[in-house]
Amino acid sequence: MALQPASTEIAAQAASIIDGMKDLEGPLLPILHGIQEEFGFVPQEVLPVIASKLNLSRAEVYGVVSFYHDYRKHPTGRHVLKLCQAESCQSMGSDAVAARLKQALGIDFHQTTTDGAVTLEPVYCLGLCACSPAALLDGEVIGRIDAEKVDEIIAEVRS
Repeated sequence: MALQPASTEIAAQAASIIDGMKDLEGPLLPILHGIQEEFGFVPQEVLPVIASKLNLSRAEVYGVVSFYHDYRKHPTGRHVLKLCQAESCQSMGSDAVAARLKQALGIDFHQTTTDGAVTLEPVYCLGLCACSPAALLDGEVIGRIDAEKVDEIIAEVRS
């Protein structure tokens, strides 16, 4: 995949973030978090900028972005719904919850609704096993999800 040069504005914003953190010990992860916070995802075109400023190869930077699932390569919806798919949640019905959410939203995991309202992502353990099945909606914990809560979540992300 050929990476396009960053636009001047994106490059300037990325450079500012990088310059503010490049002196940290192990700066790549904090820089990537900062860039994702700024843009909502890690634009592929900033990877060469990061690589150059940190004296890394583009492959090294891309490898880190692609390895960690929390780094997004595309913009997300206005809401991000993360549904736990770990064993405890599965044993308590997260597969049925996932199926209901996917059907109601018309998307699969790692997709965003056509209206840009919600992105659905799987996660593997939120540490809420006692409240299985569990999810995070825009960083807010939701436990013991059942059909009624699925309908409430859908109403919230559609409003």
